[in-house]
Amino acid sequence: MTFAELVDRVASKGPFQFLHTVLLGLPILSMANHNLLQIFTAATPAHHCRPPPNASAGPWVLPVGLNEKPEPCLRFVYPPNASLPNDTQGATEPCLDGWTYDVSTRDSIVTEWDLVCNSNKLKEMAQSVFMAGILIGGLVLGDLSDRFGRKPILTCSYLLLAASGSGAAFSPTLPIYTVFRFLCGCGISGITLSTTILSVEWVSTRMRAIKSISLGYFYTSGQFILPGLAYAIPQWRWLQLTVSIPFFAFFLLSWWLPESIRWMILSGRSSKALKTFRQVAAFNGKKEEGEALSLEEIKLNLQKEITLAKAKHSIADLFRTPILRRVTFCLSLAWFSTGFAYYSLAMGVEEFGVNLYVLQLIFGGVDVPAKFITMVSISYLGRHTTEAVVLLLAGGCILSLIFVPSDLLTLRTVLAVFGKGCLSSSFSCLFLYSSELYPTVIRQTGMGINNLWTRVGSMTAPLVKITGELKPFIPNVIFGTIALLGGSAALFLPETLNRPLPETVEDLENWSLQAKEPKQEPEAENASQRIPLQPCELGLGPN
Repeated sequence: MTFAELVDRVASKGPFQFLHTVLLGLPILSMANHNLLQIFTAATPAHHCRPPPNASAGPWVLPVGLNEKPEPCLRFVYPPNASLPNDTQGATEPCLDGWTYDVSTRDSIVTEWDLVCNSNKLKEMAQSVFMAGILIGGLVLGDLSDRFGRKPILTCSYLLLAASGSGAAFSPTLPIYTVFRFLCGCGISGITLSTTILSVEWVSTRMRAIKSISLGYFYTSGQFILPGLAYAIPQWRWLQLTVSIPFFAFFLLSWWLPESIRWMILSGRSSKALKTFRQVAAFNGKKEEGEALSLEEIKLNLQKEITLAKAKHSIADLFRTPILRRVTFCLSLAWFSTGFAYYSLAMGVEEFGVNLYVLQLIFGGVDVPAKFITMVSISYLGRHTTEAVVLLLAGGCILSLIFVPSDLLTLRTVLAVFGKGCLSSSFSCLFLYSSELYPTVIRQTGMGINNLWTRVGSMTAPLVKITGELKPFIPNVIFGTIALLGGSAALFLPETLNRPLPETVEDLENWSLQAKEPKQEPEAENASQRIPLQPCELGLGPN
C-alpha cells in the first residue's frame, strides 16, 4: 500500500477536507489582490505641468503633442501671448513646478510621488522589486520550509504579508514603500510554496486534481474581487491596507492547520505524525481506523520516500545526461517566457485605453474557460501539444498588437485578453508537465529551478516596458519573440500523457528511448502514478 492509499483509507474524505480547502483557499483568494495591486495603486492619471508661481491669473496655455492633447511633460517658458521675439515665443521647458493630476477617479503612488515623465521608470522599478521579493523569498523560505516544516513557514508568511502590506500603506516615501513591497513578495512566495505542498497531502490521488483546481479558482475569484475593491476604495493607501488586514486573520486561523505528515516522518517526528493522523481520522468520523494505525505501518508506507530523501542530489544532476539537459533547458525557457509575457499583459491593463475596472474583470474572467480548456486539452491532446500551442498563440497575439492601430481599442483588447488566457493555460500545463518530466529523485530540484526562471521572467517584464520610451513597439517585440521561443522549445519535449512517472534518471532515459513508439497504457493502472495539476498562479503569480 502506498502512502496515498493509506490516506485514502483512513482520512481522505470528510468535513476535514472541506475545511482544509477553505482555510488554504481564502488566503490564495486575497493573494491575487497583492499580485495585481499596482494596476490600481500605481495607475497613472491624465496630467500636465503646473504653471509657474508667478503666472498671471488667466489660464496657462500648454504645448500640444502629436495626438492633439496637452503635453504631459512640457510647458511654455513664456505665456504664448507675451510680446517676445519669434525665436523665444514657443520655447518650452520641463515641469519645474510639478504636475496637476486628474484625481477625479482615484489617487495613486504616481500622483503622490510624481512618478511621471523622467521619473516614470520608478513605477516599473517598484513592481520589479516586488517580483524580486517573490524570487528571493522562494530561495530562502523554501530551504527554511525543509528545515522547520511547512506549517511554521506558512504561518510566518501570513504574518509577514499582513505586516509588510500594512506598512506599505503608511509609507512616507517611495524607497520605504518599495522595501515593504519587497517583503510582501517574500511573504507571497512562502505562502505559495507551503500551500502547494499542504493542499494535496490530505486527499486521495483521484481527488488531488479537483482540490488543486479548486484552489486555482480561488485565485481567479480574487481577480474579480480586486476591481470591485479598487472602485469602492479610490485612495491607494486605504486599498493597500484593505487587502493586507485579512492576513492577520489568516495568521491566527493557520494554527489550526496540521503539519505535513511526510515532512514529520522524514524529520524524525514520527510520534507527532501518528497523533495528527489519528486526529484527522477522528474529525472525519473514522476514529477506529485511526486508532488501528501504527507507527510501523506509516513508516512502511513511506519507506520509498525515506530512501529517496537520503539520496543526495544537486542542481548539477539536471545537466549530467543529454535527456535531462534537454528537458531542463526547454522547460526553463518555457517557464521564463510564460512568466515574462504573462506579467507584461497582466500589469499593462491601463495601456489599452479601456475602463480600468471593466478590463481587469475581463482579464480575470478569461482564466475560467482557459483553465477548463487546458484540462480537457492535456487529457486528450497531451501536454506537449498543449504547451507548445498556447505559448505560440500568446506570442502571436502580443506581436499582432504592434500592427494594430492604437485607435482600434476593441481589437487590441481582444488580442490582449486572448493572449493572457493562453499564458494562464501555459502556467496550468507547465505545473503538471514539469512534475511528470523530472524523475522523482530530482523532481523538487527541477521544480525549484523552474520557479526561479518564471520569477526572473516576471521580475524582468516591468523593466522591459521601459524600452517603450525609445520606440513604443519595442516591448511587444521582445515579449512576443520570447513567447514564441518558449513555444518552440516546448516542441522538443517528450509527451507524458498516459505514462508512469520516472523514479530515477535511468527511468527517464529508458522512457525517452521508447517515446518513438508510444505505448498506450490503461488509464486505471496509471492514475495513481500521475502528479496532479497545481493551482495555476501558485508558484508565480500570475499568479
